[in-house]
Amino acid sequence: MYKETIFSIIIIIIVVVGNIVTQNYTNYSVKKATSELEKLKQELSTETEKINWNEVENKFANMQKEWRKDFEKLAYYTEHDELEKVDTNLTGLRSYIETKEEIEAINELEKSIFILKHIEDKTRMNLKNIF
Repeated sequence: MYKETIFSIIIIIIVVVGNIVTQNYTNYSVKKATSELEKLKQELSTETEKINWNEVENKFANMQKEWRKDFEKLAYYTEHDELEKVDTNLTGLRSYIETKEEIEAINELEKSIFILKHIEDKTRMNLKNIF
């Protein structure tokens, strides 16, 4: 009886610590990606004639490279559907940046930010997500 109790407590501690670690990494990854997307949004929100598309493409390429690194780690414990939605939107965003369509690019950017925040909310440990 005593061994089972100790074993159960250890398992509960491991689950809670694992949840905290994964939640912190998810929050870090989402905030990093969201921050980069917000910077891109500011760049795209300037007057059309003043947009430096080469700089926007470079910033986006760097952001997407960082996202791919985070994606690989997040895929271990986050629903793949959610991560693939972000990837799909980023692919659309890349095409709009390449064709210099700022309004559509901003729309895809907003969708990406929304889904990233949804992933963050979904992985948060609270009663709503438990039940």
